[in-house]
Amino acid sequence: MKKQTFQVEKETELLPFLLANIDRGRNHVKGVLKRGQILVDGKSETKFNAVLLPGQQVDVLSEAPLIDALKGIEILFEDDDLIVVNKEAGLLTMASQRNDHQRTAYRELTAYVKQQNPKGRIFIVHRLDRDTSGVVVFAKNEHTKFALQKGWHDVVEERSYLAYVEGKVEKEEATLTSWLKETKTHQVYTTPHAEGAKKAVLHYKVVRTGSQFSLLKVELETGRKNQIRVQLAEINHPIVGDKRYGATGNPIGRLGLHASVLSFKHPTTKQLVRFEAPRPKQFKVK
Repeated sequence: MKKQTFQVEKETELLPFLLANIDRGRNHVKGVLKRGQILVDGKSETKFNAVLLPGQQVDVLSEAPLIDALKGIEILFEDDDLIVVNKEAGLLTMASQRNDHQRTAYRELTAYVKQQNPKGRIFIVHRLDRDTSGVVVFAKNEHTKFALQKGWHDVVEERSYLAYVEGKVEKEEATLTSWLKETKTHQVYTTPHAEGAKKAVLHYKVVRTGSQFSLLKVELETGRKNQIRVQLAEINHPIVGDKRYGATGNPIGRLGLHASVLSFKHPTTKQLVRFEAPRPKQFKVK
């Protein structure tokens, strides 16, 4: 693969350095950065504000390097319209303004599809929180994205989670119904009053229970923000590692929430498709 090589003579940041050395415009330089075509001392660098020091070497690759393995995601299914993945805990589905330069599932998959087709694109259908692992669906064209998003509640047949919670859950199964509100600091909480609140309904079944922890299968009837976390905390069984909603510790080093199953009607074939992400190995009940 061809490349251009530049030597850093004074301390600066990566973007202005590239703009000074690559006479192709700001948008082109940003694209080169996003596609992983910049190496600093032989290592890939995508942060526009990475600090360069005198003596360092910057290489600009003529094309994006092939991705040997996607980081933090496993492809469960792919066709001309969809890519369905199992996302690891700790990985953003897509970037927010505050996390604009972090690695995301969206960026990993965008680089992946562009290897096969430089004009290929990825579209967000739905999201999982950064700390929740499991099944996430992406569209490969706008038609599929809009078809799924417009009729999401109608096309989804099954959407279940595994919740690894604190304590021994005595009731084998139950339906939890709550009214949820959100504070200005984005903390979701339950309220006894329906006025100005959103109704949240979930169903759970105990998969396994022990003296300290329980594993629950949770099915959502509504899809409210932080719904599972808030409602399970309300019955005194907060999700393991969820200090925001009352967990006392984090023995597994992650949030104990996993999107395990997603089943829906394929927008093109109209066939029912079902995807399952295996239970995380940390979810052990003794």
